[in-house]
Amino acid sequence: MRIRAITLRILRQFIHDKRTMALMFIAPLLVLSLMSLVFNGDAYEPKIGVSGVPLNISAAIKEENTTIKEYASEELGKSALVEGKIDALITLDGNVGNSGVIPQVLLEGSNPTANKAVIMTLQKLSQKLLPSTKEQLQLQPQISYLYGSENMKTIDRFGPIMIGVFVFFFVFLIAGVSFLRERTTGTLERLLSTPLKRWEIVLGYVCGFGIFTVFQALLISWFSIQILGIMMTGSFGYVMLITLLLSMTALTLGTLLSAFAANELQMIQFIPLIIVPQVFLSGLFPLDTLPLWLQRIGYATPIYYGSEALMNIMIRGKGWNSIALDVYVLIGFSLLFMVLNVLALRKHRRM
Repeated sequence: MRIRAITLRILRQFIHDKRTMALMFIAPLLVLSLMSLVFNGDAYEPKIGVSGVPLNISAAIKEENTTIKEYASEELGKSALVEGKIDALITLDGNVGNSGVIPQVLLEGSNPTANKAVIMTLQKLSQKLLPSTKEQLQLQPQISYLYGSENMKTIDRFGPIMIGVFVFFFVFLIAGVSFLRERTTGTLERLLSTPLKRWEIVLGYVCGFGIFTVFQALLISWFSIQILGIMMTGSFGYVMLITLLLSMTALTLGTLLSAFAANELQMIQFIPLIIVPQVFLSGLFPLDTLPLWLQRIGYATPIYYGSEALMNIMIRGKGWNSIALDVYVLIGFSLLFMVLNVLALRKHRRM
């Protein structure tokens, strides 16, 4: 009877906790549906630029499910490659081999999925235009990389993204739980009874937690680059800037959502709904292969902009001009969440 009483109490507790019930039965379905959309997305269609390439070759490339863009000069094609508008640039070398001119292929290099798609397209193109195996070997394209190299490791590609993900995840969780504890222990109510304004309270908490996020961002970035040996071609200062902004965004979002949680368990329940979708849409998988509505959700997430900026810095070695938009967007997210934090505190009445 006593076991039965305990069992019934637990069942009633779960049934009355609607959020926990939704997490157990609805959240897994949402995450699995998202995984299905990501992993079963359309095959990646490479964007290939050509300059000085005969029309028959350009036509053959178009038939291989690729997007082809023609450029009047090689310099224009390289500019498009640097800006990320194309995945590869094909030109023809002036040196003539036994069977004709040798194609020169310059890969953007930072995305292994795009690199593989371009190389497979070139292999199909070679088999179609040159049926003889001997001719195919003689006219093997000379492949070079704008960023990275053929020896680029998997960790070099995904490392910048995972740095952003880990920074965001841990700050979000720690800040949310800590701010929730401030509320459940009565500290927040005591602060509200003082002459402090709500925006001063929010700013004070953000600054207090923010000091620790600076050290965390520095530690994670330094360890990933110096100890794990992840590729780093840009400025470490810019890496610190992006990880710090990601931390501040996660901090303000975590404190915001903690206002809608009654305990630590409910705070953790936000992870599969807030963090997991952002991980899938952060750039680990090309957004071009996903449905348009899902791409738009990805463009509205902080981790996407942090990951894009970190890849531009660490893999492509780019500077301020390439990450400025990402910086402004992350600052915008942080300010928005701070304003919403102030509004959320209004539901807590002054004592």
